[in-house]
Amino acid sequence: MSELILPDVVATVPDDGLPIGEAAAACGLTVDALRYYEREGLMLAPAPRNAAGQRRYGGRDIRWLAGLAMLRGTGMGIDGIRRYAELAREQGTETERMALLEEHRRQVLAHMAETRRHLAAIDRKISAYRDKAAEDSAAVIP
Repeated sequence: MSELILPDVVATVPDDGLPIGEAAAACGLTVDALRYYEREGLMLAPAPRNAAGQRRYGGRDIRWLAGLAMLRGTGMGIDGIRRYAELAREQGTETERMALLEEHRRQVLAHMAETRRHLAAIDRKISAYRDKAAEDSAAVIP
């Protein structure tokens, strides 16, 4: 199984794994979000449990969860993430996973272009307000 690898996610994970709170924090999630991902079947495999029955997350789990957080952060919906997770559990689905990520990349780029257009409109509006404020300020000074 191939997984999303994020080079900026560095977590020192002890051999017995991390408890849920530390695992969530290590990959930028809330505990509730991590539990939601588990309930929705988005993990590669269920997290192992210690003798007390508490979940323990290893380095592979942390990298996977950070990848899910990244996909959500870039606007991928849960259905898309679910499909990606299903494919990641199967050998020989690299082409399908690549296609899914390429389509998501196209959507992210389109969203970025739209955001840039919106930002340019905001900048024009700020500039107009600055000009008006400077004009008003100059009119007050005798």
